[in-house]
Amino acid sequence: MAQTRPMEARTGRKNQRYGDRGERLVAGVVPLSADRTKVMMVESNSRRGGWVLPKGGWEMDEGTAEDAACREAWEEAGIVCRVQLDLGHIQEPRDPAHTTPEAPKALYQFYEVSVEKEEPQWPEMHKRGRQWLSYIDAATALAERPELLEALNRSSIVR
Repeated sequence: MAQTRPMEARTGRKNQRYGDRGERLVAGVVPLSADRTKVMMVESNSRRGGWVLPKGGWEMDEGTAEDAACREAWEEAGIVCRVQLDLGHIQEPRDPAHTTPEAPKALYQFYEVSVEKEEPQWPEMHKRGRQWLSYIDAATALAERPELLEALNRSSIVR
Protein backbone atom coordinates (compact mmCIF):
# COMPACT_ATOMS: atom_id res chain seq x y z
CA MET A 1 0.00 0.00 0.00
CA ALA A 2 1.36 3.45 -0.92
CA GLN A 3 2.32 5.77 1.90
CA THR A 4 0.28 8.96 2.14
CA ARG A 5 2.31 12.09 2.72
CA PRO A 6 0.81 15.23 4.25
CA MET A 7 0.22 18.12 1.85
CA GLU A 8 0.68 20.69 4.60
CA ALA A 9 4.15 21.83 5.68
CA ARG A 10 4.98 22.18 9.35
CA THR A 11 5.54 25.74 10.52
CA GLY A 12 6.78 27.44 13.66
CA ARG A 13 9.34 26.37 16.21
CA LYS A 14 7.27 25.21 19.18
CA ASN A 15 8.32 21.58 18.56
CA GLN A 16 11.91 22.43 17.60
CA ARG A 17 14.79 20.45 19.10
CA TYR A 18 17.78 22.30 20.55
CA GLY A 19 21.26 21.05 21.37
CA ASP A 20 23.15 21.22 24.65
CA ARG A 21 24.47 24.72 23.89
CA GLY A 22 21.10 26.12 22.82
CA GLU A 23 21.76 25.68 19.11
CA ARG A 24 18.80 24.89 16.84
CA LEU A 25 19.10 21.36 15.41
CA VAL A 26 18.55 21.42 11.65
CA ALA A 27 18.40 18.42 9.31
CA GLY A 28 18.92 18.60 5.57
CA VAL A 29 19.55 16.65 2.40
CA VAL A 30 21.84 16.76 -0.60
CA PRO A 31 19.54 15.08 -3.18
CA LEU A 32 21.59 13.62 -6.03
CA SER A 33 20.49 12.36 -9.42
CA ALA A 34 20.99 8.64 -10.13
CA ASP A 35 24.25 9.34 -12.00
CA ARG A 36 25.36 11.81 -9.26
CA THR A 37 25.95 14.62 -11.79
CA LYS A 38 23.15 16.88 -10.50
CA VAL A 39 21.80 18.06 -7.17
CA MET A 40 18.22 19.16 -6.57
CA MET A 41 17.95 22.65 -5.11
CA VAL A 42 14.91 24.59 -3.88
CA GLU A 43 14.17 28.29 -3.95
CA SER A 44 15.13 30.11 -0.77
CA ASN A 45 12.34 31.62 1.31
CA SER A 46 14.58 34.42 2.56
CA ARG A 47 16.70 35.34 -0.48
CA ARG A 48 14.70 36.24 -3.56
CA GLY A 49 16.05 34.28 -6.51
CA GLY A 50 18.39 32.27 -4.29
CA TRP A 51 18.69 28.48 -4.34
CA VAL A 52 19.41 26.29 -1.29
CA LEU A 53 19.42 22.66 -0.21
CA PRO A 54 16.22 21.31 1.41
CA LYS A 55 16.58 21.61 5.18
CA GLY A 56 14.70 22.54 8.31
CA GLY A 57 14.22 21.99 12.01
CA TRP A 58 14.40 18.55 13.60
CA GLU A 59 11.21 18.35 15.63
CA MET A 60 10.45 16.65 18.94
CA ASP A 61 8.13 14.00 17.45
CA GLU A 62 10.73 12.81 14.94
CA GLY A 63 12.82 9.88 16.08
CA THR A 64 15.94 10.75 14.13
CA ALA A 65 17.52 13.63 12.23
CA GLU A 66 17.26 11.33 9.18
CA ASP A 67 13.46 11.31 9.58
CA ALA A 68 13.43 15.11 9.80
CA ALA A 69 15.69 15.48 6.75
CA CYS A 70 13.46 13.26 4.61
CA ARG A 71 10.35 15.16 5.79
CA GLU A 72 11.98 18.45 4.81
CA ALA A 73 12.88 16.99 1.39
CA TRP A 74 9.21 16.14 0.90
CA GLU A 75 7.83 19.46 2.14
CA GLU A 76 10.28 21.74 0.31
CA ALA A 77 11.18 19.77 -2.84
CA GLY A 78 8.38 17.23 -3.27
CA ILE A 79 10.77 14.31 -3.37
CA VAL A 80 10.64 10.88 -1.83
CA CYS A 81 14.21 10.00 -0.97
CA ARG A 82 16.44 7.34 0.56
CA VAL A 83 19.45 8.17 2.72
CA GLN A 84 22.69 6.93 1.18
CA LEU A 85 25.33 8.65 3.30
CA ASP A 86 25.54 10.55 6.58
CA LEU A 87 27.47 13.74 5.79
CA GLY A 88 27.93 14.64 9.44
CA HIS A 89 27.45 17.78 11.49
CA ILE A 90 28.19 21.26 10.21
CA GLN A 91 28.26 24.28 12.51
CA GLU A 92 26.54 27.41 11.28
CA PRO A 93 29.25 30.06 10.75
CA ARG A 94 27.01 33.02 11.64
CA ASP A 95 28.62 35.50 14.03
CA PRO A 96 27.09 35.18 17.54
CA ALA A 97 26.44 38.94 17.45
CA HIS A 98 23.83 38.22 14.76
CA THR A 99 21.90 35.65 16.77
CA THR A 100 18.83 36.21 18.93
CA PRO A 101 16.77 33.98 21.24
CA GLU A 102 14.29 33.63 18.35
CA ALA A 103 17.10 32.88 15.85
CA PRO A 104 19.89 31.05 17.65
CA LYS A 105 22.85 29.53 15.90
CA ALA A 106 22.13 26.22 14.19
CA LEU A 107 23.86 22.85 14.09
CA TYR A 108 23.20 21.15 10.75
CA GLN A 109 23.04 17.40 10.13
CA PHE A 110 23.12 16.62 6.41
CA TYR A 111 22.51 13.42 4.47
CA GLU A 112 23.26 12.52 0.89
CA VAL A 113 20.06 11.03 -0.54
CA SER A 114 18.97 9.34 -3.72
CA VAL A 115 15.70 10.59 -5.19
CA GLU A 116 13.23 7.74 -5.54
CA LYS A 117 10.35 9.87 -6.81
CA GLU A 118 9.59 13.48 -7.76
CA GLU A 119 5.95 14.22 -7.06
CA PRO A 120 4.08 16.74 -9.24
CA GLN A 121 2.52 18.34 -6.15
CA TRP A 122 4.09 18.95 -2.74
CA PRO A 123 3.36 21.05 0.36
CA GLU A 124 5.52 24.11 -0.48
CA MET A 125 5.14 24.04 -4.28
CA HIS A 126 3.37 27.41 -4.31
CA LYS A 127 6.25 29.18 -2.57
CA ARG A 128 9.29 27.16 -3.68
CA GLY A 129 10.42 25.98 -7.06
CA ARG A 130 12.88 23.14 -7.50
CA GLN A 131 15.55 22.46 -10.07
CA TRP A 132 18.44 20.12 -10.83
CA LEU A 133 21.83 21.84 -10.98
CA SER A 134 25.34 20.74 -11.84
CA TYR A 135 28.00 20.91 -9.14
CA ILE A 136 29.44 24.18 -10.47
CA ASP A 137 26.03 25.88 -10.68
CA ALA A 138 25.04 24.62 -7.22
CA ALA A 139 28.36 25.69 -5.69
CA THR A 140 27.91 29.15 -7.21
CA ALA A 141 24.35 29.38 -5.83
CA LEU A 142 25.59 28.39 -2.36
CA ALA A 143 28.58 30.76 -2.27
CA GLU A 144 26.96 32.92 0.41
CA ARG A 145 25.88 29.91 2.49
CA PRO A 146 29.16 28.21 3.51
CA GLU A 147 27.41 25.63 5.70
CA LEU A 148 25.32 24.43 2.74
CA LEU A 149 28.31 24.51 0.39
CA GLU A 150 30.19 22.35 2.89
CA ALA A 151 27.38 19.76 2.78
CA LEU A 152 27.51 19.75 -1.03
CA ASN A 153 31.28 19.34 -0.95
CA ARG A 154 31.03 16.38 1.45
CA SER A 155 28.68 14.57 -0.95
CA SER A 156 29.71 12.26 -3.77
CA ILE A 157 28.39 14.56 -6.54
CA VAL A 158 30.49 14.43 -9.70
CA ARG A 159 32.54 17.61 -9.92
